[in-house]
Amino acid sequence: MIDHDDYPDSYLREILSHVKSIAILGASDDPERPSYEVLSYLQERGYGISAVNPKLAGQAILTAPVFGSLAEVPAPIDMIDVFRNNAAVAGIIEEILTLPHRPAVLWMQIGVRVDDAARKAEAAGIKVVMDRCPKIEISRLFGRSP
Repeated sequence: MIDHDDYPDSYLREILSHVKSIAILGASDDPERPSYEVLSYLQERGYGISAVNPKLAGQAILTAPVFGSLAEVPAPIDMIDVFRNNAAVAGIIEEILTLPHRPAVLWMQIGVRVDDAARKAEAAGIKVVMDRCPKIEISRLFGRSP
């Protein structure tokens, strides 16, 4: 079981090195929002990005297609990056567990931490990172690119 209070760099490095496709859950088309900035950063580093936001479904953010739900993303997702509040996480876990291809990683952004949901995801074989930003971790661990 991983210590969610102190992630080893090796754990984060392994996740960020192996992930290829990321769904940004709660993505915004507003360049001033953190989710837009992170989406742009991850795209620039070569990750395949799908955005999930029911209000923007059918559009694109930068070049990332936007879907109304995780279930609508047509290709398997390696990692889900959650830009939603703590109250939404339990429902997100339930949705993830119904997907035909579960992601390898559930990543919750800074300020998002739900230990019960993390345990449920981990019991289903999903690695979890909470209260961290992949953009910050990539920059810290790899410099310019993973």
